[in-house]
Amino acid sequence: MHLAYPAVLAALLFCTGLYGVLARRNAILVLMSVELMLNAVNLNLVAFDVWLRDTLHAGQALTLFTIAIAAAEIGIGLAIVLAVYRNRGSSDVDRLRDTAETDAAEALPDDDTDTGNEEDQATAAAGKAKKAEATA
Repeated sequence: MHLAYPAVLAALLFCTGLYGVLARRNAILVLMSVELMLNAVNLNLVAFDVWLRDTLHAGQALTLFTIAIAAAEIGIGLAIVLAVYRNRGSSDVDRLRDTAETDAAEALPDDDTDTGNEEDQATAAAGKAKKAEATA
């Protein structure tokens, strides 16, 4: 078997996963794309292990560790996505970025000693109202 066949397939899988990570907005699809990239790495590890005729089969052993780490990563990632979906009502990555900006607007000081900060206080109040609406 030539090394070029699995290497090209792994490159295609990795590029597909990279496109999915960069272009998708849904967090679940981003996690699936990361798994595609890890599978491309696993394919390369096994292909080079066979090609080099390693007696210890280090590539296959490393592939097993990669699969175990990927399983743990997807479990933790899915738990985080479900928690975010319950709190925000969406798993859209762009909307999560917008809510982070709203939280930053909420962190403005609430003391009334400053004069001329009516706009800042109005922005903070709007941020609090938007967060309360999102969690309701």
